[in-house]
Amino acid sequence: MNRRTLLKALGAPALAATGIVGWMTAARARNPYYQGPVTDHFDGVRFFSPGQPQDKGFSELLRWQLGGGRKEWPESFPSPFRDTPPVEVAGLRVALIGHASFLIQVAGLNILTDPVFSERASPVSFAGPQRVNPPGIAFDDLPPIHAVLVTHNHYDHLDTDTLGRLWRRHRPKFVAPLGNDAVIQAEHPEVPVETRDWGGSVDLGNGVTAHLEPAYHWSARGINDRRMALWCAFVLTTPAGTIYHVGDTGFGDGKIFRAVRERFGRPRLAHLPIGAYEPRWFMEPQHMNPEDAVKALSIVEVEQALGHHWGTFRLTNEGIEEPIADLTRALATAGVPAERFRPLRPGEAWSPPA
Repeated sequence: MNRRTLLKALGAPALAATGIVGWMTAARARNPYYQGPVTDHFDGVRFFSPGQPQDKGFSELLRWQLGGGRKEWPESFPSPFRDTPPVEVAGLRVALIGHASFLIQVAGLNILTDPVFSERASPVSFAGPQRVNPPGIAFDDLPPIHAVLVTHNHYDHLDTDTLGRLWRRHRPKFVAPLGNDAVIQAEHPEVPVETRDWGGSVDLGNGVTAHLEPAYHWSARGINDRRMALWCAFVLTTPAGTIYHVGDTGFGDGKIFRAVRERFGRPRLAHLPIGAYEPRWFMEPQHMNPEDAVKALSIVEVEQALGHHWGTFRLTNEGIEEPIADLTRALATAGVPAERFRPLRPGEAWSPPA
């Protein structure tokens, strides 16, 4: 059985949802998304996280996919929440739409992160990870959207169908790391996308600036483009305080979290991923588990954390509610009050105490 046949047998859409199909390409190739100078995290063809593990091999992928241990998920896991957000918020309000999709309302702006409104996180509509709950905010209930922030190009974070709908309805400013403009414009050539490298910034207006910061992750949309578009976390500096949105990352050596604390001070709010982490031996370099997320909270010294990236799309081996149980244990072990790190459900909103 060749690799393409095996990929099909393992379920290409499911693997592609997190870019895992990228293991098929190891040879040096031309980058179709970005051409730029060599840097400390770009070798002229592929991006990388300095000092961190990069790619799993084919044998490791087989070990995970054929090794068992995958917990079943229910076909439906409805959220008890449903949000109809206000048109505008002078202060700060955040609602989880689902997975890594947030609506951040701050200083009169409405900002979406990694918006995915499609039924599947997949390159095809008939297979791949399917939602077990609807978006916590209906698309038609969105307020006017001023900016869309895309952390990286995996299918559970960059949904071209949703981005096209948002452009047609709202004409927002799109911000993404290097190379992701080409990914978006391959489907929607009319959509302008502002791209930046790590350390770059984009003024969103009303005193709000989006800063692109490193994350320990990777990228791929298919079988030939592994790490050819950059990935990032976002820090928003706003009149209501600093917001740290982490789409996907491993914990690694913790350096990226210390750097955010040193550069921006203590954030008011952080969105920290707590799902898609088992089996640990495979996922640790690219996805934090709840224990890692609590360590990140402590390093960054954030006032309030909201947990996301769980309970909407089944991507890895853990059960649907395992992240909540693991987070509860991690917080208790670290002596962190549970209310300081809330795992949100789709449609659940948070605002600072009055």
